[in-house]
Amino acid sequence: MGSIYRHDVLVIGSGAAGLSLALKLAPSARIAVLSKGSLTAANTFYAQGGVAAVMDEGDSLDAHVIDTLTAGAGLCHEDAVRFTVENGPQAIHWLIEQGVAFTTQDGEANYHLTKEGGHSHRRVIHAADSTGLAISNTLIDRVKSNANIELFENRVAVDLVTSAKLTGSQKNDRVVGAYVLDNLTDKIDVFHAKFVVLATGGASKAYLYTSNPDVATGDGLAMAWRVGCRAANMEFNQFHPTCLYHTQGSSFLITEAIRGEGGKLQLPNGESFIEKFDERAELAPRDIVARAIDHEMKRLGIDCVYLDISHKPADFIRNHFPTVYERCLGLGIDITKDPIPVVPAAHYTCGGIVTDLHGQTDIAGLYAIGETAFTGLHGANRMASNSLLECFVFGFAAAKQINDELGSINEPPEIPRWDESQVTDSDEDVVISHNWDELRRLMWDYVGIVRTDKRLQRARNRIELLQQEILEYYSNYKISNDLLELRNLVQVSELIVRCAQLRKESRGLHYTLDYPSKVEPSRDSIIYPDV
Repeated sequence: MGSIYRHDVLVIGSGAAGLSLALKLAPSARIAVLSKGSLTAANTFYAQGGVAAVMDEGDSLDAHVIDTLTAGAGLCHEDAVRFTVENGPQAIHWLIEQGVAFTTQDGEANYHLTKEGGHSHRRVIHAADSTGLAISNTLIDRVKSNANIELFENRVAVDLVTSAKLTGSQKNDRVVGAYVLDNLTDKIDVFHAKFVVLATGGASKAYLYTSNPDVATGDGLAMAWRVGCRAANMEFNQFHPTCLYHTQGSSFLITEAIRGEGGKLQLPNGESFIEKFDERAELAPRDIVARAIDHEMKRLGIDCVYLDISHKPADFIRNHFPTVYERCLGLGIDITKDPIPVVPAAHYTCGGIVTDLHGQTDIAGLYAIGETAFTGLHGANRMASNSLLECFVFGFAAAKQINDELGSINEPPEIPRWDESQVTDSDEDVVISHNWDELRRLMWDYVGIVRTDKRLQRARNRIELLQQEILEYYSNYKISNDLLELRNLVQVSELIVRCAQLRKESRGLHYTLDYPSKVEPSRDSIIYPDV
C-alpha cells in the first residue's frame, strides 16, 4: 500500500519552471516537488542556447516584443508577450543572484550575448552551450537547501484528484491533490495539496524523431485535460531544424547559436540552399528553416543536410560550443574541420493547457507553467530562447498568486487510497511497446512538418483505435511508468490532431498542402473536454 503525503503546494516537474516557482513560494509553505527520474530529468537540463532577454543598451523591450510577434505569425497574444518581455531582465538578474555562471566577455559583469533565429539583436544570455545544465544544477542546489521543500525523485503522476471527482458535483470544482506512482516501489502514493502546479514540459516524444529526453510525454497536458481544462493551439509543434544525424548516436540537438555565429547550411555537395527559401537565410525562424531542410531532403532523397562552422577559428568553436564539439568528436566528427550532419526533429510544444498570466488553469488551485501551458506567448511559432524565459516569468507570477491565496485556502478533503483490487499483473507488455512505436511513427508520417487533411484523418482514425486498446489495457492491468506515458502520449496526440483539423490555413509551424495560404483574422484553436 502506498504512502500518504500532505503539502500546501504540489509541484509536478523539476525543470526551470517548477524549481523557480518552488524557490519563489513563501518559506512557510509546505512544498513537494516531483521528478519522473532524477531531478535533472527535464528538458531544461539539455537546453543549449540560452535565455532571451533585453540586457544590452542597444536593444529595447519593444524590439523584443516585435521580434516575438513576428515569429509568432500573427497568433501571439500581445499582452502575454509584453508581460514576458518586460519581466525578462528581472528574471535574468534573479538567476545571476542564484549563482548561475553565465558566459562573460571583457570583464566579470559584461555578459556575452548571442543572436539566434528571429532576433534582431544579440539578447540571448548563455553559459557556453550548456545553459540548461548550468541553470538546472544551480536551482537544484538552491532547492535542496530549503527546508520547506521536499523532493521526490522517480515519481510519475497518475492522475489529478479534484473535488468534483470526490463528490460527483462540478460546482466549485477545485484540485485537491494527485495519485502518484513511486517507480522504485511500484506503489501508488496519495499527495494532498491546496495547490497543484503542472510543470511537466511538452510532448515531443509523441514523434519518432525528437530532441527531447524520454520524460517529455505530455503528462501534465493529458492530466489537466482529463479533469476538464481547455487545450489550445496544439497543432503548433516546433521541429528544431538541426539535430545531429548519426546512425550510431542518439538524437542530439545542435544549438541554434551555431547558425547565429555564422554556421552555414549545405547540401551534401557543399551547395548552400537556405537563401532560396528566406532572405534571412540561416537566421530565419525555425519553422522556415525546418521546412526548407525537409523540402531538400525529400527533393533529393537524402538522409540529412549539413551545418558547417569550420570556417571559424578552431579556438572560437571549442570555446563557444564545447558540448557540441565534444559530443560530435566522440562520433568521429571534428566540427572545427568537418560539417555536422543534421535533420529536423520534434522539439517544442507551442500549445498547451489554457492559462491566464498567472498560470491559473480552468480548475481552481491548478496551475500550469512552462511548456505545459498555453499563455499566448508563442503564437504559431516559438522564437528561439523565449521558452526558458517563459518558465521563469510565469513561475514567478504563479508563485506570487499562490502566496497571496495560501492563507485563505482550507486543508483539502481526504482522498481515498488507490484501488488495485480489480487488476492483475500484465503478461503482455509487448502491447505497450508495439502501440508506443506505432503511435510515434504515425505522428511523424501523418502529423509532421508537412500535413494534409487525408493524413490527419488517417492519424485520427488510428489514434482512436489505439486509445481503445490502451484504455482496455489500463483498466485490466497494474499500471507502470511505460503504460502511464503511453496513455498520456496517445491523449496528447489526439489533441494535436484535433487542433490541426480545426486550422484551415497554413501558419507558422502548421503547414498543410490543402490550405497553403493564411486566413485572416486568425484565431486560436481551442478545444473543450467532455467532462
